[in-house]
Amino acid sequence: MEDRPKKYMRETRTVKTSYVFPPDTNHLGTLFGGKLMAYIDDTASIAAAKLARCTVVTASTDSVDFIAPIRVGNVVTVEAMVSRTGRTSMEVFVKVSAEDLKTEEIKIAAISFLTFVALDEDGKPTPVPEIIPETDEERWLNQTAIQRAEQRVLRKQQSEELARYLSKMPL
Repeated sequence: MEDRPKKYMRETRTVKTSYVFPPDTNHLGTLFGGKLMAYIDDTASIAAAKLARCTVVTASTDSVDFIAPIRVGNVVTVEAMVSRTGRTSMEVFVKVSAEDLKTEEIKIAAISFLTFVALDEDGKPTPVPEIIPETDEERWLNQTAIQRAEQRVLRKQQSEELARYLSKMPL
């Protein structure tokens, strides 16, 4: 087995903070889910690129679990870091929090896991460094990634099966 370089999870930590303004929200005054998903993908891709130091592409988004609303006037913070690596792929954990600057209340608003693949100049998958967890939280994220990877494989197989089925159906 090849001896890949190693990096600490903390070296991939990426943070994006933004105010939530009225044009960013729906008729209920909460952040559009699609806008948050764009923030998540953007921040996660930067975390993956910090590890790979090359072009990365989103291979999958496991889910975006919306836990609490993010309201107009809140500050939304998206924190991402690589939680596990394969040979050419990286799982990225993303935590989203909403902060009310007047009351100082901070709550976790969403959690997501995404997978990225590193690409060389020819667009082919290329090896990435191994990731090293240090804290209890990082170790937990790293160790539980194996279960998420297994679920990801099953979900992809189901999606491919559904796509084959749907491609036979007329619109």
